Amino acid sequence: MKIVADHGKCEGLGMCEAMADQFFEVGDDGVVQVLDETPPEADRQFVDAAVRACPVAALRLQG
Repeated sequence: MKIVADHGKCEGLGMCEAMADQFFEVGDDGVVQVLDETPPEADRQFVDAAVRACPVAALRLQG
């Protein structure tokens, strides 16, 4: 599994960071930074929930 962020869509709302701050951080520039692009499979449900929480669909999972 790989986390992919579309920085052009990101509005820096921080829902992902609020739900999974060990994987996502909204920087000073207001754009999400993925802290671990390839999280362990054991965290899939947790990461998937954070990705789905993005109100502008700037995040997705591959694999």
